[in-house]
Amino acid sequence: MFGSVSDLEIEAQIPALRRFARSLARNRDDADELVQDTLLQALSRWRQLRRPGSIRAWLFQILFNLHRTQGRDRQRHLVRFSDEAGADHPDPAGDQTQGLHLSDALSALSRLPQDQRVALELVAMEDLTYEEVAKVTEVPIGTVMSRLSRARERLRSELEGSNVTRFRRLK
Repeated sequence: MFGSVSDLEIEAQIPALRRFARSLARNRDDADELVQDTLLQALSRWRQLRRPGSIRAWLFQILFNLHRTQGRDRQRHLVRFSDEAGADHPDPAGDQTQGLHLSDALSALSRLPQDQRVALELVAMEDLTYEEVAKVTEVPIGTVMSRLSRARERLRSELEGSNVTRFRRLK
């Protein structure tokens, strides 16, 4: 029992809080988490309740404020994620041909021998120098250079040949 409010009075508010949370969150799990956070925050700030008769409105206010705060945090995270993702990678949904070329390139990259693929990924994607790649892979710098050369040539030939339909000869 908290002040003049009983546990039963708080418990009686939970179904209404859950309905409101579901209407806001539109997801059962997120709504349940929101209600739980609301109750935890209410318990931690119990002394801020000015009028014991207004517990329902107070709990709804806490729930709504938490939802808004979590929504802003989610928006910030999504914006930061989309900015980070968009800066490095083209959006294949925006241009179908670009998406097909990207898919072809990734497929060709996955078919490279591991030593060539690792060297190419470290140089092209991770922006390491040849010397750094040599240290990472524990091979001489000349080996790194030849692996890169072979990987680039193989990718080039596969990607240039991907526009041509290859027919099998039937006997």
